Amino acid sequence: MRHKILIVDDEAMITELLSDHLGDEGYEIYTASSAEHALQLLPKEPDVVILDINMPGTDGLELCKNIREHIFCPIIFLTARITEQDKINGLQYGGDDYITKPFSLKELSARISAHLRRDERARCGAASVLTSGELLVSLSSRRIFYKNTEIECSKKEFDLIAFLLTNAGQVFDRERIYECVWGCDAEGSADVIKEHIRKIRAKLCEAAGEEYIETVWGVGYKWKR
Repeated sequence: MRHKILIVDDEAMITELLSDHLGDEGYEIYTASSAEHALQLLPKEPDVVILDINMPGTDGLELCKNIREHIFCPIIFLTARITEQDKINGLQYGGDDYITKPFSLKELSARISAHLRRDERARCGAASVLTSGELLVSLSSRRIFYKNTEIECSKKEFDLIAFLLTNAGQVFDRERIYECVWGCDAEGSADVIKEHIRKIRAKLCEAAGEEYIETVWGVGYKWKR
């Protein structure tokens, strides 16, 4: 079965260029020129979403948050915004990768392939459920529960929890976490790890009343055994 890609950009030239290129590479392509149209296409269950930030009406950041309420596929931002804060905002809103215009079609194709491979490896993992006390993390459904209460997390927050819990007791610095969770080929900075950890701690503490992630000062973070 062919992988499906949803391209969301209000520039017809960009959507046509990407549609032709990725279609020639064997992907099944869907295109949308607005957030409203993109949401209507989510039942198609795309495997990757390529998303522009600068769009009229609902911008790409808000659309990314809306998409995350429905699907967990990789989201690649494709935009002219190039500041570090723009990249951090994109990742914090639920994006997985960030490519700036002008861009290389070969690089975009390589990044899409890398994200699809990581998703496939995650689905084929040996363990389907991880536990830490009364905290349960389902890798197959990508849901987290404390007792019978579900804890809502973004895709990257879930990935971070799964990574640290899978390697409970091991200490990782921010660069290593970023490499393992975001990927070696991801653009951006390991500085986003601190903010993600802060949000995860707040959610877990509110639900369970305890800290699961320990800061090892001067080194990094670890999941408490």
